[in-house]
Amino acid sequence: MTRTGAKVRVAFQGEPGAFSEEAAVKLLGAQIETVPRPTFESMFAAIDDGAADFILAPVENSLAGSVYRCYDLLLESKLSIIAEVILPISHNLIGAPGATIEQVRFVQSHPVALAQCTRFFDDHPNITRVAAEDTGGSVREVVRLGNPQRAAIASRRAAEIYGGCILQTHLEDHRHNYTRFVLLSAQASMPLDANKISLVVFLLHQPGALHRALEPIAQEGINLVKIESRPIVGQPFEYCFYLDLIAPPEAPKTRAALEELRRRTREVRILGCYVAAPPPVPS
Repeated sequence: MTRTGAKVRVAFQGEPGAFSEEAAVKLLGAQIETVPRPTFESMFAAIDDGAADFILAPVENSLAGSVYRCYDLLLESKLSIIAEVILPISHNLIGAPGATIEQVRFVQSHPVALAQCTRFFDDHPNITRVAAEDTGGSVREVVRLGNPQRAAIASRRAAEIYGGCILQTHLEDHRHNYTRFVLLSAQASMPLDANKISLVVFLLHQPGALHRALEPIAQEGINLVKIESRPIVGQPFEYCFYLDLIAPPEAPKTRAALEELRRRTREVRILGCYVAAPPPVPS
């Protein structure tokens, strides 16, 4: 529960100006209080620490793929997914005031952001990539140092917050670049119009286990929109599977499929039932 009469506090990884902060505002509105946390680990601890009411975690990018650390921390936690949002990502090269792109020799940003801009670095072999904790913090540091040889990759919002100079826009390898974020709560809830289910499945250790587990989902005509395997800690070379299903959770076919899924596996854990974010519309 949130504090009576207080702003809703939403923790995100990074510093003000990060894409995660922008996604939180897009999902919940500008009236929220955003709570920056330096690492994914500290972000996931924010509710238990009393620093936040909710957590907004990036889980998937359309170019770079899944954010594995967030999947692992989600499994370790007791948090539930209650909503999701998809944010279009546009990367900018941001330098200190007065800098030019010809002067830049080092560019820092979060590793995921760097991975989404490989074409830019291929076109500028004289520029070295520098991995940093987050995008917004990278801009803050670049502006603070005032070194024209250093720049950052981040959002336009970060440039505005810290007074950076945008040297080039749209560094991303593909203009159709989107990140999906999930809103996490310590209390599970399910809206009446929920149409998406996220779950993790622990299979029986036997041949054909994955095929057998997925069979009832296919038989009931349920759309499996994502499947992701992750190693099980403490059980070498054994894996659990994250599934995203598009289906109303209370529909008879959905309930039948999940019941049969439980019979065919060691364990099924529901991570959340929520409303799917509208699919992005490429411009």
